[in-house]
Amino acid sequence: MSTAVTTPRPVRSRRRIRRFLPPQHGAWAMLLLPYTVGVVLVGPRWPHLPLLGAWLAGYLLSYYVFQAVKTRRPGRFADQLLAYGLVTAPLAAAVLIARPAVLWYAPVYTLLLAVNAGYAWRRRERALLNDLASVAQSCLLVFVVATISGAPLVDVAPAFLALLLYLVGTVLYVKTMIRERGHPGYLRLSIGFHAAALVAASWLNLLLVPAFVLLLARAVILPGRRLRPAQVGAIEIGCSLLVLTLLLVAF
Repeated sequence: MSTAVTTPRPVRSRRRIRRFLPPQHGAWAMLLLPYTVGVVLVGPRWPHLPLLGAWLAGYLLSYYVFQAVKTRRPGRFADQLLAYGLVTAPLAAAVLIARPAVLWYAPVYTLLLAVNAGYAWRRRERALLNDLASVAQSCLLVFVVATISGAPLVDVAPAFLALLLYLVGTVLYVKTMIRERGHPGYLRLSIGFHAAALVAASWLNLLLVPAFVLLLARAVILPGRRLRPAQVGAIEIGCSLLVLTLLLVAF
């Protein structure tokens, strides 16, 4: 007599949910920070709401597209591609109908996504250039938000530059903490970039200096400590909130 081993329903439910959520928790700050800064600076408009939905669903869609490219097994991710495609398409269409001018950004995003796809095909999605392409996509959203509201791009350019400095520095710093821990070249690059970012941030607005001083100290001190990824992530949440607050005060 044999007994079948069944998986409890809550466990099955969690597994199904995990199939539709990328294991990249740090990406959410990169996605939400530029959007939040842009909307607060230029003022909310109704197309910003479908933009947010299309932006988040589009990220989830792109993640599974690149997983399909990486594994050469698109059928394995058919459910995710279908689900997020059906969500992204109407939301993006609503934004385009409301503000056709956002199409001007399509060539830039196409190029940056092509960089991501190329690295996914070569199974090198953790490469520095690939990460920087993703940072550029996120920061450009500030301009998309401004275009939707009709605000001059020059009004949000300083915030775009400050976000770019912060997020590029974060990519370098996180590599020194996890994947490139102990690599002296990456550590020098991270510290050097953070020092230059501090100078650039002080030129943009002196109110940003405290945040970028803290970011530089983080890049110098923390790589020598063995922190768990969860601890690194918690520190980054605090840094993101600090940068967000000072950006909104400064600009």
